[in-house]
Amino acid sequence: MSSAKTTILVTGGAGYIGSHTVLALKQAGYEVIVLDNLVYGHQDLVEKVLQVELIVGDIGDRSLLDNLFHNRNIAGVMHFSAYAYVGESVKEPAKYYHNNVVGTLNLLGAMEAAGVHRFVFSSTCATYGIPQVIPIPEDHSQKPINPYGATKLMVERILADFDVAYNLKSVCFRYFNAAGADPHGRLGEDHSPETHLIPLVLFTALGKRESISMFGTDYDTPDGTCVRDYIHVSDLADAHVLGLEYLLKGGDSQAFNLGNGKGFSVKDVIETAKQVTGKEIKIIECDRRPGDPPILIGSAKKATTILGWQPQYSSLQDILTHAWQWHQKRHK
Repeated sequence: MSSAKTTILVTGGAGYIGSHTVLALKQAGYEVIVLDNLVYGHQDLVEKVLQVELIVGDIGDRSLLDNLFHNRNIAGVMHFSAYAYVGESVKEPAKYYHNNVVGTLNLLGAMEAAGVHRFVFSSTCATYGIPQVIPIPEDHSQKPINPYGATKLMVERILADFDVAYNLKSVCFRYFNAAGADPHGRLGEDHSPETHLIPLVLFTALGKRESISMFGTDYDTPDGTCVRDYIHVSDLADAHVLGLEYLLKGGDSQAFNLGNGKGFSVKDVIETAKQVTGKEIKIIECDRRPGDPPILIGSAKKATTILGWQPQYSSLQDILTHAWQWHQKRHK
C-alpha cells in the first residue's frame, strides 16, 4: 500500500515519543491526525512545529472517536496515550487501569466498529519485570512488578484476543529507555514532572537543579550503578513507521523489543553529559530505590530481522548531544 494520502491517527501525538513519531510519519508521506487530551502533551509542538491536525480530546470519549472514524478515512492507529510514571502507578493504580486499559479498550471498540484493523501499540520492557536473561528476548516471561507494567501487559493480552476474534492486527513495541531528541532540534523531551535520568542530568548542567541523585552505587555491575539500554527517540520513531508499514502490507500481529542491545550505567551517562555540556555536574549518592533491577538490556534482533530496523544513533554521545541541543533551546 502506498503511503500517499494514507491517514494515520496518532493518540498521544503531542507527547515525547508520539511527537517524534508524527514527524517520522510526515517525512514518510503520511497524513497525520493527532488526538491528545494535552494533560502531558504540548499543543505548541503539534501546531507550530509538526503542523498537523490536532484534535483535543480523550480516548475515553467514545462519541468523539466514533465521529472521527466515521468522518475520516483512517487506515491505522498509533497509540501513545498512556500514563507512564511507575511510582505514580503504585500510588494511584486506579488512574492507570482506567486510562491505560479502559481507555485503550474504548479506542479498540471504536476501531472495530469502524472496520479499522491496524494498530501500533506503545508497550514497555516493564512487562518483563525482573529479567532472568540479559539481553531480554521477546519470548522472556512477562511478570511486571508495578501497575504501569501490568496495564501495558493487559493491553497486549487484549490485542492478542482481538486478533483471534476480530482480525485486528497489531504491532506491540516494548521500549527500553527512550532518550535524546530530534537531531535537528525541532522536538525533544519535555515532561512535567520530569523523572528520567538524562534530562535531569542536563537540567543540572543548565543550573536548573543543584545536583543529580545517584540511587545505588553497590549493584553487581561494572561500576556499581544501574545499567540501562538507552534508545534514541528518533530511532524509536522510525521503528514505528516500519511497524505500521509491515501491518499495512498484511503482516501478522507481532511484539518487538526496541533497544540498543547494549547498556550504559548511571555513571556512564553522567560522565558523557559532562563531556557534551562542558559543565561540572554535582552528584549526590543515595540508597538504592526499591524495585530497580541492576541491569536492563533488550535484544532488538527481531525488529532488525522482520522490520529491517537499523538504529542510526546508538552512541550515548549522540543521544546526549541531541538532548543537550534541545534543552538549551527549550529552556533558555
